[in-house]
Amino acid sequence: MSRTTVNAGDAVNSDAFELSIIVPLFNEEESVGFLLERIGQAMAGYDAPWELILVDDGSSDATVLKAKTHPAAGRLPLKIVELQRNFGQTAAMQAGLDFASGRLIATMDGDLQNDPEDIPDMVRTLEERDLDLLVGWRRNRQDGLVLRKVPSWIANRLIGRVTGVRLHDYGCSLKIYRASIIKQVQLMGEMHRFIPAWVAGVVPSSRIGEMPVRHHARQHGVSKYGISRTFRVILDLLSVMFFMRYKARPGHFFGSIGLVAGVISALTFFYLGIDKFVMGNDIGTRPLLLVGVMMFLSSLQMITMGILAEMIARTYFQGSDTPGYIVRQVVRPGEAR
Repeated sequence: MSRTTVNAGDAVNSDAFELSIIVPLFNEEESVGFLLERIGQAMAGYDAPWELILVDDGSSDATVLKAKTHPAAGRLPLKIVELQRNFGQTAAMQAGLDFASGRLIATMDGDLQNDPEDIPDMVRTLEERDLDLLVGWRRNRQDGLVLRKVPSWIANRLIGRVTGVRLHDYGCSLKIYRASIIKQVQLMGEMHRFIPAWVAGVVPSSRIGEMPVRHHARQHGVSKYGISRTFRVILDLLSVMFFMRYKARPGHFFGSIGLVAGVISALTFFYLGIDKFVMGNDIGTRPLLLVGVMMFLSSLQMITMGILAEMIARTYFQGSDTPGYIVRQVVRPGEAR
């Protein structure tokens, strides 16, 4: 089977597609063949140009080899983006977005717990409801109750309360976006699960919707999710809170804390000054003096951090061409040399 290897820098394909399907992969050698077949079957009746982008996130097994050589690979409009090493699901998704050229973009997991059959229906629903983002809702989720369903239920409500974008299933990777919207969002860290909140910073939340989708038990490989991710979600949620409220003015956040600390410090020194110079008491050994000094230093530190944060924010908004991933190569199995 012939195939073409493209330089890593060719991140923009000149071909125009109606839909790009992005699937991040990590050690999915057992399921990638079934994935290609299922997507091919699901999109057989789709009457507009589309492409499939598999992003291999530094797999240590034969995921890429099996994707390249599977019989279905030559029949599909397939592009395989190989990352140099494991950068994480968010970086892999960002790589897929950077290489996608479709007017609409669909994302899904590579373990086939998401059903590709839902993609055409979701595209139709997005257009009919005139949405910019449609999120899948795994209403009948095929996962463990204690380790997956309960933490997910808590996380979805917590994220909805913090971000103001209330959805049943933030963690569902099956989503449909308008490319013009999602490409305004730069993903980083573990932020892929908070994409609806980021999109809400670009469009009104009324243009973000959800619909029930199918969900299947995992048949191949092992889950990459563990209880440790719960703690990372909490930390990322704090980051989301900060960026949503203070992204353009981080100095206000740190400056407010510094101002409070400064006021406490000033009041403490004022009280101690009266106690020494009016009342004639010795304050050299008073614990309150140490508190005042600590508050004063904290105030200076927070104000300095605020200034530094403002400088970093300015640099961020000026833009950077450095992505959070490194591409090893891009392969199109269905193209001739």
